[in-house]
Amino acid sequence: MARPTEAGTKSPSARQSYPEDRFDRVHHTGRIGAHRVTARPRYVWQYLIAGLLGFALLTTAGILAVQSIGATGKLPLASSGDSSGSAAPTVKAELDPEATIAILNGTPTENLAAALDAIVTTEQWGKIQFSGSAETTDVAISAVFYSNPDDAAAAAGLAEKLGGVSTYTSTEYESYGVRLVVLLGADYKGPGLEEAAEITDGSADNATDADADADGAPEPETNPETGLQINPTTGLDIDPATGWDIDPTTGFPIDPATGLPTDPATIPPSDPAVGGSISG
Repeated sequence: MARPTEAGTKSPSARQSYPEDRFDRVHHTGRIGAHRVTARPRYVWQYLIAGLLGFALLTTAGILAVQSIGATGKLPLASSGDSSGSAAPTVKAELDPEATIAILNGTPTENLAAALDAIVTTEQWGKIQFSGSAETTDVAISAVFYSNPDDAAAAAGLAEKLGGVSTYTSTEYESYGVRLVVLLGADYKGPGLEEAAEITDGSADNATDADADADGAPEPETNPETGLQINPTTGLDIDPATGWDIDPTTGFPIDPATGLPTDPATIPPSDPAVGGSISG
């Protein structure tokens, strides 16, 4: 009996063999299954939003810090000079009647410094050492300056009396030799404005009167009957030779020394009253 061939020994249920491919050459490492890390997608807008939020937080913190620092004092007054002015810290206002003061009028308002000088002196707000015009008349902001920090309270007290003007430290006005310097500007609404106007009006009236006096007294009227000038004070004719009034009864000039009519013939030519104008 013939032996079955090798091929004939395979079971009909045996798997069919296939050609070798790349999956038959997988390197075996002992791991079961394939594990891969899936990369997350990265979005640029996420980083942009995070950056904007950080910038906003930093900006807000910076603004709050600046406001906190600025709340501790006032800004210095701008000045065209070499002043090293700085803002005065908040202090309790306390008027000092012994404080020496200089008043500078930096406005076109005439006599404002003089008017305020009188008010400060009368009200005993301080002792005025100088009052007059500032270097310019276009000062915008009124203020009370002081150089010694110990005078901060006195400066604040005087500033309140002047309508609530600002106070500043400065060494620019040390040449005046006073503790406080009042600089009046265009914004000044305190005491002295009405008084300054009254002084200015009074000065104008006085000037008018002075002009009238300079022009001389009005010429006396002439008596149409005698042709002589009339004394406007007494109403009597004036003797042209002596300049004395003429007594209407005797017709003699009245001697101003005695008040009596005097015969012109008895007046010596050398009499200074007539300047030697009467002949003997």
